[in-house]
Amino acid sequence: MRVSFREMRAVFAALGANLGIAVTKFVAFLFTGSASMLAEAVHSVADTGNEVLLLVGRDRSTRPPSDEHPFGFGRERYFYGFVVSVMLFTVGAAFSVYDGVHRIVNPEPIRSPLVAIVVLLVSAVLEAFSLRTGITEANKVRGDRGWGTFIRRTKAPELPVVLLEDLAALIGLGFAFAGVALAALTGNGRWDGAGSLAIGLLLATAAAILAVEMKSLLIGEAASVEVQQMILAALEDGPEVDRVIHMRTVHISPDAILVAAKIAIRATDTAAQVAAGIDAAEKRVRAAVPIASTIYLEPDIYHPSRADQTDPSIRAAVLARGDDPPLTPPDVSVPVPVSVSPGETRPPGPPMGETRPPGTPHRRDPSPPTPLGGSDQPPASPRPAGDAQ
Repeated sequence: MRVSFREMRAVFAALGANLGIAVTKFVAFLFTGSASMLAEAVHSVADTGNEVLLLVGRDRSTRPPSDEHPFGFGRERYFYGFVVSVMLFTVGAAFSVYDGVHRIVNPEPIRSPLVAIVVLLVSAVLEAFSLRTGITEANKVRGDRGWGTFIRRTKAPELPVVLLEDLAALIGLGFAFAGVALAALTGNGRWDGAGSLAIGLLLATAAAILAVEMKSLLIGEAASVEVQQMILAALEDGPEVDRVIHMRTVHISPDAILVAAKIAIRATDTAAQVAAGIDAAEKRVRAAVPIASTIYLEPDIYHPSRADQTDPSIRAAVLARGDDPPLTPPDVSVPVPVSVSPGETRPPGPPMGETRPPGTPHRRDPSPPTPLGGSDQPPASPRPAGDAQ
């Protein structure tokens, strides 16, 4: 398996911790018969399998592009992240809920509760170590973002999976400890079942959060606003690009971005100048954003009146540039300057300073225009105001 330990340190740390915890919990279950302990053991087995899946996905994503997959296999990491959420729900949550309900309906006393409590405390220490490693690795790339924003916006699936798993594991250990302790103190085994049920609901919540985030990455998320700003600045940093008309970006893997943009060029540029300008613009983008692995640039002549501000690709360029979007669509109306020579009567039309729809001809004669085909044809009847055009 071609996975770097440095890149996946948090995953390897979680794998080692969960494997040791799973074995310990199963041994404790055999001594105590606790439902909460069994739920925690199954939870740790699911977490161990999840880390293996993340490593498999990371390894498979490094395969070179093929004829069938010309953009490579980077999204395999997102796919395996989604499989992790499904596994966490089916193996972890479903079993814990079932076993908890079963123990509530058919309560059984706990044998050797002290063994269960000691194992839970040791497990909490190991899970805390794993969570600490995940937090340390996440802080290297999190910047000033809050944890909730980091989970929602990060493009690498491994760290959110490890962080949510470890956090859910620590909270689940608290539920198991409470269930075992209350069952031992009261002699009522239903508390043990309640602890298992709480663990199942907790895992279902974590699985749902992971599924939503992994689904969004699988569908395809745009680059972050900061990265889009860097791409646009690099494109417009040369004399051959007048401006970026619109731009689209999408992550084809956590460390690869596809960039597609329409750039405005001068109408007088030759084909050779345009081609050289596009090459130079691509080099600037790759220097500014190394993960921009695939870039497509389309040259065009910029027409402000054609800009549709509802188009996400145009909004992306506007926001990345820092421009204020217009309050009204640009095609609604434009000022029509009117010059009147001395002694000349101003032609009929809107008062000076008002606007007229773009493309409306300015005529001195208020009568309808002569139809095509000759003046012997009758003029078209004017349509009453308000009729459909």
